[in-house]
Amino acid sequence: MQQLQDIHTDALIRFDEIQTALRDERLQCLKDRRFYSISGAQWEGPLGDQFENKPRFEVNKIHLAVIRIINEYRNNRITVSFSSKDGSGSDKLAETCASLYRADEQDSAADEAYDNGFEEAVGGGFGAWRLRAVYEDDEDDEDERQRIRIEPIYDADSSVFFDLNAKRQDKADARYAYVITAMTREAYRDEYQDDPASWPKLIHQYEFDWLTPDVVYVAEYYRVVQQTEVVHVYRGLDGAERRYRDSALEADDMLEETLLASGFREIRQKRIRIPRVHKYIFSGARVLEDCGIIAGKFIPIVPVYGKRWFVDNTERCMGHVRLAKDAQRLKNMQLSKLGEYAAYAAVEKPIFTPDQVSGHQIMWAEDNVKNYPYLLINPLLDANGNVAAVGPQAYTKAPELPPVLANLYQVTEQDIQDVLGNQQAAEKMVPNISGKAIELVQNKLDMQTFIYVSNMAKAIRRSGEIWLGMARDTLVEDGRRMKGITEQGETTQIELRRPLVGQDGSPEFENDIGDADFDVAVDVGPSSASRRQATVRALTSIMGITQDPETLQVLSSMVMMNMEGDGVADARDFFRRKLIRMGVVKPTPEESQELAAEMQNQKPDPNSQFLLASAEQAQAEATKARADTVLTVARAEEAQAKTIATLAGVGVDQQDQAIRTMQALGAQAMSP
Repeated sequence: MQQLQDIHTDALIRFDEIQTALRDERLQCLKDRRFYSISGAQWEGPLGDQFENKPRFEVNKIHLAVIRIINEYRNNRITVSFSSKDGSGSDKLAETCASLYRADEQDSAADEAYDNGFEEAVGGGFGAWRLRAVYEDDEDDEDERQRIRIEPIYDADSSVFFDLNAKRQDKADARYAYVITAMTREAYRDEYQDDPASWPKLIHQYEFDWLTPDVVYVAEYYRVVQQTEVVHVYRGLDGAERRYRDSALEADDMLEETLLASGFREIRQKRIRIPRVHKYIFSGARVLEDCGIIAGKFIPIVPVYGKRWFVDNTERCMGHVRLAKDAQRLKNMQLSKLGEYAAYAAVEKPIFTPDQVSGHQIMWAEDNVKNYPYLLINPLLDANGNVAAVGPQAYTKAPELPPVLANLYQVTEQDIQDVLGNQQAAEKMVPNISGKAIELVQNKLDMQTFIYVSNMAKAIRRSGEIWLGMARDTLVEDGRRMKGITEQGETTQIELRRPLVGQDGSPEFENDIGDADFDVAVDVGPSSASRRQATVRALTSIMGITQDPETLQVLSSMVMMNMEGDGVADARDFFRRKLIRMGVVKPTPEESQELAAEMQNQKPDPNSQFLLASAEQAQAEATKARADTVLTVARAEEAQAKTIATLAGVGVDQQDQAIRTMQALGAQAMSP
């Protein structure tokens, strides 16, 4: 309990330092967002007091400029891709991670988070969103499977604060961060069973007021801690090395025994430091909840800036509004003054004495509404009762427009265009549907607005890094089936940690997110539908300059594969399969399996069967001919062998006969 109290005290002191340093800068961001988005906000402050009883017109030029930048971003979405750290080629696991990331984006409506963060960055200078691991089924107490959600953070300039020592734009070097949420007193009591009236008076000594008469502030506090862990290195009989952490060995009691039985021996150990993130929820009085170590090794808050600098060792930022505010105010003042002059100059008002309108005041007052055909007045009489005057004594004079006002109006209009960009040209480049115009936006992106898209790309890249770290901790179940989204926007199914046999015969796991260690890159470009439209136009143009039938067939199939519209999905699939069979398009693993199964089940063509049978018959005849030849040769060799044997037999018989003859002659010679 004392440890939590110490953490709470330390967190309050740190936040007070951050809020004090950034208060004025963040307040400017909030005022900028109000200036362009809320009606009447352009007259807030002393200027509005000076025009309190005068016309206050607003012609919001800044709003159009901000919307133009937002439309450019929405027409050129930023996507995340993963690549191997060693620069090797296509990695299936990297494609799996990208597919899962796109699925999480779709399921959590991440577009809302991205759009809100980008709009706040363009309007005020600072925006943010968060990543959070949530259970797939909150109502099932046995289902512990988690998915990652990308959620918006509204009013980030007033609620998100990072470590003052964090200098990187993506805050990857931040040691702690805060997300502030305002709650009513009643909601706070119901949620945390804590009465703000019982808070200690010490809380009121901080510059940030955690408790107001209407609102109670609650903070999410993220703190990076360093955990030490030992990595055990094992070497097999073939020299291959495997590394396992203490946590892995503790989670699987049989792992070490299996390694030893397989011939692996521990050769060394290495102690490493792993960054982890500890999350707390606290109010001004105490720590309300200790959420423990959360998934991933990064603070799951993604900041996005419009323009950003460090000046006087203080982080400063602004959007597209701040530099144009004075020109916009001046334009509003001029228009209001011109409107006031126009109202004065509409009708010359007659001037009467009180006696002339006595009894007719209501008629004159209602004339602007009822438009009477005539008006009555009383004549003025002299001392003798004679009529001295009948008409008005004089008329009000319309104010003259100062020449300097007209000149200043033109200068102000030019100043707004210089600061915000040429709105007329921008409207030609930002349509709602035209794919050709979207290509123009890509090729002729205004250099005044490119900085916002570039900074958004850095934020999206950081979001991918945070997601990958969280996925390695949450997507760990063997055989878990998850939804994925391909680069073409099609839904697919991914099985995590699917067991298979490696090339060396050892067991491996496919789609093991725990082994995912990739670099994250981003791609800025038009949406998938826009890219397809551009592809169709390019392919159609190429078809006009080639006469090769095979090339035309490939190009026409690619055109059909990229067509957009109702009822063409099946046609796109057909032409994609056609291109896969032609070897033009590389199939996905699922498409490869389908193609193999299709080839096995496909009935052979009659002509192919005839040609195959003819080939087999010819081969059989050739084989028979070779066999007859071998038999003939064998018979010839047999006859030759018999001949040799016969000849050899004749020689032996003659030798035996000679020996017997000699023996007989010798016996006769020895007889008496």
